[in-house]
Order: sequence, then structure tokens, then C-alpha cells
Amino acid sequence: MKKVLIVNFLLLAGISGNVYAQKIKLNDKSVSAVTKGTKALTFSDADAAALAGEAVAWMDANNPVAAANDPYAVRLNKLVAKHFSEDGLKLNFKVYKVVDINAFACADGSVRVFAGLMDLMTDEEILGVIGHEIGHVKNHDTRDAIRDAYKRATIADAASSQSNAARTLTQSELGDLANALLTSSYSRKQESDADAYAYGFMKKHGYSVMALASAFDKLAELSAGAPEQSKAQKMFNSHPDSGKRAATIREKAQKDGVK
Repeated sequence: MKKVLIVNFLLLAGISGNVYAQKIKLNDKSVSAVTKGTKALTFSDADAAALAGEAVAWMDANNPVAAANDPYAVRLNKLVAKHFSEDGLKLNFKVYKVVDINAFACADGSVRVFAGLMDLMTDEEILGVIGHEIGHVKNHDTRDAIRDAYKRATIADAASSQSNAARTLTQSELGDLANALLTSSYSRKQESDADAYAYGFMKKHGYSVMALASAFDKLAELSAGAPEQSKAQKMFNSHPDSGKRAATIREKAQKDGVK
């Protein structure tokens, strides 16, 4: 695999990519848009899930996905065996065999974990990451990210002139949508809420909540070691401090009497 490019796994929104050492593709295909231009500001969960599902299916087909018998896939499937149905959500999981330290979730319940992150983290730390990503789906953050990207990509303006029938995004429109998604990010409140969800997820299933804190510790170390002018460092600087997030988890654990 190529040289590792550090990317914070908790910074992604919807179908997000930031900057990958082995770039994830999300264009050159028409996607059937169940959304209508007049509904761009009132994206439903079903609208977002349908659009995300088709985009993720294309992304899976055009990027290195670990086969079922691959050690990465075997490890991940063992970890998530009881989480395919979680908190009313239907989830699906795959590993992208890229060196980046990253993961993302989409509005359709797709969760993608990168091999680089799995190399860095323990099993329970990975579960903490997954809990956080599930939180973004449960809290409708992924739906809102697609809605906002859809609007920023000016697809809504073009769609508004169409009939109310379902339409298909052109390759150009999908490229605009992908670019908008790739530059999206969650708010600090959304990140904090997803952190809280992850804490509850770990506690609910009997996993160590301290693993979530140690995952943040590792990100803090990576952030400290990233060159000041690097794209990775700029992303760390524009999002909640990983060290503080680790401290918040530990404070909460202490209040809960977790040893």
C-alpha cells in the first residue's frame, strides 16, 4: 500500500473523502435521484438513503474492497457480527484496503472502515469508531450532509425545472455533488453528539468506553506529528481537538464509575 496519509476518521460527512493516499472515487456514473428539486431543502431520510445507497454501490465497485476471506474483512465482520441491526438502523460494513486512517458512514447505513485505521487501532477502538459513525447516521447528520451538498452543488436549481417525476443525475451533476460532499464537514455539536452516542453504544454493549478515549489519544498523537502546513494538520485544526475529546470521555466515565 502507498504511504500513509493521516486523516481524522471522525471528520467525515455523508459520503465523504477528504484527501486519500489512494483516492476514493465517486463520479463517472449516473445515479438515480429519488429527490426532486422542489424538495431539496426537505430531504427525507428515504431520499438521502436512496441516493447514498446508489453512490456507495458505485464506490464499492470502483475501489479496493476486502474480499470476504481477506483478514481485514474477517476481523471487521467478527467485530460487527451483532450490529447489522442497531438502534433501529440496518447497517452494512466493508473494509477499503487503503492505507489512510479513516472511516465513514452514509445515510443508507453503509459503514466503510479503512485498512490503515484497522492497522492502528485495537478491536474495541475500532468499535468506538463504528459507534461514532452510527451516531452520525442515527442523528440524521448524514442525511443533512447530503441535503446540503445537493443544494451547494446547484443540482437543486436544475432539478426544480423538471417535472415532479424522479429524475436521473447526469455524470456532471454527480461530480458536482461528490465535490460538495468531499468538502463537507460536521459541526462541532454534531461531532460532540456523535461522541456521546459512541459512548452510549460502547456502554450498552459492554465494550470498554475507555477504548473510545484511547482512539482519540492516538488521533491526538498523529495530529501532533503531522507537518503544520499539511492538509491533514489543517483538517485537525478545523475540527474538535482529539485530546480534549479523549478527556471528555474519561470525565464521563469517571462520573459513571467506570474503572
